[in-house]
Amino acid sequence: MPSTIDPSLEKNANASWQRRSRRHVWHPCTQSIRLEAVPPLPIARGEGVWLFDAEGRRYMDATSSWWVNLFGHAHPALNAALKDQLDRFSHVMLAGCTHAPAVELAERLSARTGHALGHCFYASDGASAVEIALKMSFHAWRNAGHARKRRFVALRQGYHGETLGALHVTDVPVFRDAYAPLLANAHLVASPDARRARPGEDAAAVAHRAADELDALLAAQHDTIAAVIVEPLVQCAAGMAMHDPVYLRRVRDACDRHGVHLIADEIAVGCGRTGSFFASEQAGIWPDFLCLSKGISGGYLPLALVMARDAIHQAFVDDDAARSFLHSHSYTGNALACRAALATLDLFDSEDVLARNRGRAQRLQHRLLDALEGQDVEHPRQRGMIAAFDVRAPGARFAERFHMAARAHGLLMRPIGNTVYLMPPYAIDDDDIDRLVDGTLAALDAAMANRPNEGARDAALA
Repeated sequence: MPSTIDPSLEKNANASWQRRSRRHVWHPCTQSIRLEAVPPLPIARGEGVWLFDAEGRRYMDATSSWWVNLFGHAHPALNAALKDQLDRFSHVMLAGCTHAPAVELAERLSARTGHALGHCFYASDGASAVEIALKMSFHAWRNAGHARKRRFVALRQGYHGETLGALHVTDVPVFRDAYAPLLANAHLVASPDARRARPGEDAAAVAHRAADELDALLAAQHDTIAAVIVEPLVQCAAGMAMHDPVYLRRVRDACDRHGVHLIADEIAVGCGRTGSFFASEQAGIWPDFLCLSKGISGGYLPLALVMARDAIHQAFVDDDAARSFLHSHSYTGNALACRAALATLDLFDSEDVLARNRGRAQRLQHRLLDALEGQDVEHPRQRGMIAAFDVRAPGARFAERFHMAARAHGLLMRPIGNTVYLMPPYAIDDDDIDRLVDGTLAALDAAMANRPNEGARDAALA
């Protein structure tokens, strides 16, 4: 695919943007001291699965722009929907007002749960959605006369965002430890990560073992526990740690028996990423709260929401303001973002995306497994459109080395520690899957050939 940028007119443009960015932009999830060695990639435009830098070179968006992009960049249907909404209005406060995109999105998402989850509360990002669910759970129990139920249970290795409330239930040291003095302590229980299998165990056995630990905790302390929060099927920031759906069934059963809410954080794994629209569907359960963000707007605009059961909503219907859920964000229910989400749902319906993705996921799995044969890797795994493997003896700064090697091979990838993952947009075709796998192996070879002799702390890429 040729670039529309004339490289002769953009010579040295990348270096210029990198220099200006280093001077004025504080980059997320980045060690600023490493920006000289790992300069940010200046993106000028996108088309489908491809991103183009300021000098016209292209890179496959193999991480879906941090797991948000579903249907590729500059999608005509999504673009058209946003242009139409711009001609109507862009935003109005949702306190005291309402509008069609917010109403219709809530209706259509509820219908996808069979109306098990009847109300949507809107926010702007995933961490905000988690904060809302935690607050709702505690407040609902307080309104019901159970004010002692104020603690939460989270999984080891779990990640739910980096605001203080979300960090409270996050167990990734690089994000949490510096702020530990500001945080309340959640109960942490074993992850059902299938990589923890003992000799003779399969993924289901690991899931049951982890669920037994959770059940024991709830049996002993349910009177002070408000909710359990889980990332269904894949703990992404833990290195794409995957688990058997039986774990979710066990958690749902334990929460029901012990009177504890279940919060499903589907921010990264929802919207078809794991093979079903909601990851929870694969276990045949619905949580009490379901958090969505990232892909719900197709990767176009910041949008998050919490879906809650009608009984939860009813717990706040009261004349006493102290018993109401008086939480707000300035851009709650932003019309442009909601319209992008409606257009995203339209694509799921009109293109039978989930069925199409099954074929693409199968090709990705087969090509990757064949390519990894004989490589010094372990735990190759896949769930829907997420594939990953772990590198043995990666050496210092592996994630950084791999990231730069991938860029040299036309891929935008950011390993998590020693875990290499592939999470491309659903717009990827068979030829691009082949390019992605071939490029991944070439980048792996280059990164491993460039291992330093002395240890150094790995860059925090994700």
